Amino acid sequence: MNHVHTQRAAMLLAFCITSFTAQAAVEEIPITTQSADARLAFMAGQAALDRGDAQEANDLFRTAVTADPGFTYAWFNLSNVAFSTQEFNDSLTSGGRGAANASEGERMMLEFNKYFLDGNTTAQLELATRLTGKYPQAPRAWMLLAGAQAGLNQFAEQRATLEKLMAAAPGFAPAPFALAASYLFNDPTDFAKAEKYYRRAIDIEPGADQYYWSLGDVYRATNKLEDARRYYKLALQLDPHDSIAPLKLGHVDSFLGNFDEARADYDLGIKAASPANAGFLVAFKAFTHVYAGDTATGVKALEHAVTEIDGMGAPPAQRLNAKIGALTAAAQVAMWTGAYDDAQRILTARSALMRENAQQVGTPAFANLQEIQVVFFDAQLAAWRGDFGTAKKLAKKVAQLSAEQNNPRKMEPYHEVLGLIALRQKNHKQAVSEYRQSNLAALHNKYHLAQALESTGAAEEAKRLYGEVARNNFNTADFAVFRKEALKKAG
Repeated sequence: MNHVHTQRAAMLLAFCITSFTAQAAVEEIPITTQSADARLAFMAGQAALDRGDAQEANDLFRTAVTADPGFTYAWFNLSNVAFSTQEFNDSLTSGGRGAANASEGERMMLEFNKYFLDGNTTAQLELATRLTGKYPQAPRAWMLLAGAQAGLNQFAEQRATLEKLMAAAPGFAPAPFALAASYLFNDPTDFAKAEKYYRRAIDIEPGADQYYWSLGDVYRATNKLEDARRYYKLALQLDPHDSIAPLKLGHVDSFLGNFDEARADYDLGIKAASPANAGFLVAFKAFTHVYAGDTATGVKALEHAVTEIDGMGAPPAQRLNAKIGALTAAAQVAMWTGAYDDAQRILTARSALMRENAQQVGTPAFANLQEIQVVFFDAQLAAWRGDFGTAKKLAKKVAQLSAEQNNPRKMEPYHEVLGLIALRQKNHKQAVSEYRQSNLAALHNKYHLAQALESTGAAEEAKRLYGEVARNNFNTADFAVFRKEALKKAG
């Protein structure tokens, strides 16, 4: 976005916030359907989506669009809880067929999600800002704006938007729920505020099990693992069929070293999940081997997950995305632990699936996003192998492929590769410079930045970053690999 457009968006945003808080009434974006059954399923799906139950919401929105295939808003919401890129794209395509009869707000939201497929986050922000101008009293318009701001790492702006929304619509639970998540996961984090806002969401919707396990996540983040376990169990009491709470219990057991118990927890969560979602959960069980120090078995388990996913009953497109997730984690663990031949084999399989995913969506912009990821991972492996010439060539290709994106964060992968090259070459000052321009929400980048800082003598900042990595307590491939060493470094 150029400077003129930035000023225009900022002025419009300021106007919209003023308009919103000046009026007490709450009026949602119009819902366009003539089917009473479709509307009923839609409203139930919206409630499920608001409390974070994507699995139930997906089923309900499918019921809505079956009753009214021209229901644009339902198709938009279905795209928000899609379990595959193809399902996401198909939902947007189907939503477009009835768009001529939809409200302007419904058409704008549909267009907002279409920008995901070409990584155009700047256009999303501009569109979300216009949506709040069109519907200044609609909480969901402001939620969309907050989401666009978060996508650009504009967390101060996101939090201000959500605070304004809470003041204007104090009974709208998704706003404090989203604000709590922002303080829990995004820098600068503030766990006290995260707890405060999760509790506010619970006060509004005391029966939502997802809010309780989210509160448990705050205690997990602050290393109060037994308190976290208590809230996860409370969530299961509220909904014995909750598929996420057992996974959360599995995370706690993984961090405590109770690996057999963790695997049993994960099995319960996978069993409770829908076929569409189950395939995305199997990686957590494989991570238990990584936490236990047996990374080779962890990599094998992640590769085996690809076979398991085929037997879980999900449609082909959903299986494809779950397989990509498992292979991505397997490649990362293999690279980070020196199993480079394994990483090469895994990346070859992953690249083929990513290109298949691009063919299914069928747009040049999305194909480009997939190719960036293919080249990006190949560049990382070259750097880890010490083939720095190839790594630099591939990094340059990442930059070239990213050049046309309308996304201010588009060069983060490029800087990550250059940072890794510099770190491996022991050019630590250069590594610090490059990693500061990478995505530091990715835990492995924060860990590698800490390594580079430590080697330049910036011991205090390095120790702080090691501490942030060590106490992250959220279950990802990089946390599984780097947690133990980060704990040592953090003291």
